[in-house]
Amino acid sequence: MTGDWRVFRGDGSVHDGVDDLPKPPPWRDFSLDRRSGERYRISAEARDRVNAALLLRRPLLVTGRPGTGKSALAYAVARELGLGRVLHWPVTSRTSARDGLYQYDAIGRLQDSSREMSSGAAGRRFARVSAERAIGDYITLGPLGTAFLSAADERPRVVLIDEIDKGDADLPYDLLNVFEEGRFDIPELDRGGLRTASVRVRTGDPGRRAKIRDAQVQCGAFPFVVLTSNGDRVFPPAFLRRCIRLHLDEPEPDELRRIVEAHLGREPDPELLARFDRDRASGMLATDQLLNAVFLTSQGVYDSGWSLDELADAVLQSLEPPE
Repeated sequence: MTGDWRVFRGDGSVHDGVDDLPKPPPWRDFSLDRRSGERYRISAEARDRVNAALLLRRPLLVTGRPGTGKSALAYAVARELGLGRVLHWPVTSRTSARDGLYQYDAIGRLQDSSREMSSGAAGRRFARVSAERAIGDYITLGPLGTAFLSAADERPRVVLIDEIDKGDADLPYDLLNVFEEGRFDIPELDRGGLRTASVRVRTGDPGRRAKIRDAQVQCGAFPFVVLTSNGDRVFPPAFLRRCIRLHLDEPEPDELRRIVEAHLGREPDPELLARFDRDRASGMLATDQLLNAVFLTSQGVYDSGWSLDELADAVLQSLEPPE
């Protein structure tokens, strides 16, 4: 980087210093496919667990501290095996199993119906529209439901169920039957004589629709399901025995060097790496924090007088909550 990396002066002046910013780090460049999995590195043991899950058609439950590459693993598998776009299902405390299978916009359908029925002749035309077409416009398959659309002779999709430990306590139990049976029903299509109808619904793939028959989505090729957990919850045995489990440990210094080189094309400063390794032992740090620090060192922060300790204090802060 040429010139001072401190484009913000803090003196009240107005200027175009932001134009001098260099390109962002690869993981913050939103013009790129930042989650392609191209730079992902994995141990031999972890690789074999992935292959076991693929062979057995079982979900892969990946645990580990934040920043150990749990979510990135799904993108790496999808890229290497040509399995298309990863279907991402982020879990929150309000998430139910149905959210991952399908959503039904009952309120939207009621509002549209009311508007049409109150518009005279247009309302009579609306009444003649087939029930299956009307309801299909208000059903959207979720990430897991969309993945179940793959036929037996097609490549499986990759589903990332992210941070499942944040979900309701019943979520793992509710997914058990879906994983075992490889199918699920859509009760809204089993009303008004629609069970045997072929209904076109929206999917989790932008612009794509799919036909659903007999009010049921039947899995052909079982998807490669990656469930991530930060270890904040103990899962029931019935759920665990249906998963292949993989724990990702924090990378050792040699692995960290390879990760940094894969992302930035350079090895980390030895002193910075030693500082990261030392601080990590006494408090939780994530690998991407090291990447941030190494990227800053490549942007002239040392040349401008910012010391290693100042840099480390800024970006290598513990992720553990204060006591």
